[in-house]
Amino acid sequence: MKVEGTKHFDAPQAKVWEVLNDPSRMAKTMPGVKDFSVEDDRHWTAKVVIPLGLGGLKMSINFEKVEERAPDYARLNAKGTGVGAMLNMDTQFELSESGGGTEMKWEADVRLMGQVGSMGQRVLQPIVNQQVQNVLAALEEQVREAADHAPPHSADGSTAAEEGIHRESPQAYSADPAGPTQSPRD
Repeated sequence: MKVEGTKHFDAPQAKVWEVLNDPSRMAKTMPGVKDFSVEDDRHWTAKVVIPLGLGGLKMSINFEKVEERAPDYARLNAKGTGVGAMLNMDTQFELSESGGGTEMKWEADVRLMGQVGSMGQRVLQPIVNQQVQNVLAALEEQVREAADHAPPHSADGSTAAEEGIHRESPQAYSADPAGPTQSPRD
């Protein structure tokens, strides 16, 4: 089954890209993650319990980033196995700047095979739709958290980290023998 949509974030595109390409942050968006490990920047594995109505389906899922065009496009493949079920999922997203924030156009093609897959699209579609909404809400929270922890900007637009000096450190001030200590920001 295919699902697709758009999502607006009140954050710069670079921040949304950063979150979407950080496996540990993405693990926080997935439902039922019990264990998560990163092999490298293109491969990671999750052990999850996917909520399916009254019960949950335990799966081990291998993720691979198969295509990337920073900072606006990536495609991911996920293959999972569990008792009586196999999952194959292809997802992709495209980011663009929009109204001071970021617009994300996304789509996912989810294929469940085995006993769970035999329940049919009519039964699985509402479950998939609910999980997609949960993932998008968690993603929005991760983006908001990342944007809230961004380093402050100076008057010239650079961050203190880019300047190599934390804004509150003693090195941010220069002593002038002729007068009081002043901040270079003043």
